Amino acid sequence: MSRFAAGRISVDASTFIIDRVAIERTHALIRPYIRATPVVDADGSDFGLNLFRVALKLEQLQHAGSFKTRGAFANLLTRTIPLAGVAAASGGNHGTAVAYAAMKLGIGAHIFVPTVSSPAKVARIRSYGATLTIVGERYANALEACERWIAQTSAASIHAFDQCETLLGQGTLGLEFSAQRSDVDTVLVAVGGGGLIAGIAAWYAGSVRIVGVEPAGSPTLTEALRAGRPVDAPTEGIAADSLAPRQVGELALPIAQRFVDRVILVNDDDIRNAQHALWDRLRIVAEPGGAAAFAALHSRQYVPAPGETVGVIVSGANTTTLPAGPSPNGP
Repeated sequence: MSRFAAGRISVDASTFIIDRVAIERTHALIRPYIRATPVVDADGSDFGLNLFRVALKLEQLQHAGSFKTRGAFANLLTRTIPLAGVAAASGGNHGTAVAYAAMKLGIGAHIFVPTVSSPAKVARIRSYGATLTIVGERYANALEACERWIAQTSAASIHAFDQCETLLGQGTLGLEFSAQRSDVDTVLVAVGGGGLIAGIAAWYAGSVRIVGVEPAGSPTLTEALRAGRPVDAPTEGIAADSLAPRQVGELALPIAQRFVDRVILVNDDDIRNAQHALWDRLRIVAEPGGAAAFAALHSRQYVPAPGETVGVIVSGANTTTLPAGPSPNGP
């Protein structure tokens, strides 16, 4: 059981209580430390698609470049932090966010990332003053090393997605987006460990359609929904540094089972084409994981009804490169 000091937020991990009241109180607590990111309106014709409206929530403009900063501050502001500081394993964005939040709050941080983490993310973690260890090929390897460090030092573990405080922090994105655009019918959300989609789905609680989007090379939620429990999934693809844990989170799965309408798989070419389209048409820079949700629209795997308003979460700008152009088979 965790008890939040501000607003006396109570979260029972054993019963997965992540609700609107707790998200609202979390938002009130972290609001001074996060950026209210903008929404850009477009329509399908901007991308050669059907007539529908799209509202792009530009969370890649968040401090440290992604939504992960919300969950990082939720953890650091609501938990008792030991003298050993905090430790986090990450594909890159979560580690960047924890390093940023720790720097702002004067807390020591040790971040573990795999070799697949992009140079942009590695450089940013170091720029925030955190201790950085690069170990193993994938997130699961970094997590194992991080857990060993925590056992040795008693540092506080800040999990990237499978922690109540993390889900509540990510849920504040849903709160913010719903206040900005109350007319959205569907929200497309990229999925890695499931923390973001679970937080957003818990906020909307069935009032809009929530659609998950996963890389075909790392279908963690797809496999978990099929099995009825978190199971090992492949960890491949160009978004492997942000959307490829071995399993979806145990906290996220029951929320997804209740509130997520479906999950769409997109391939690497879909993601590259979406990155290019965001840049070419709107001058929006997104790393592969940040463009994955939009890829479901751009590849026509999610086809909105005429007049439907689709919200898309764009999150993740920790990249120094963009695709040169669309695939010959892309839109």
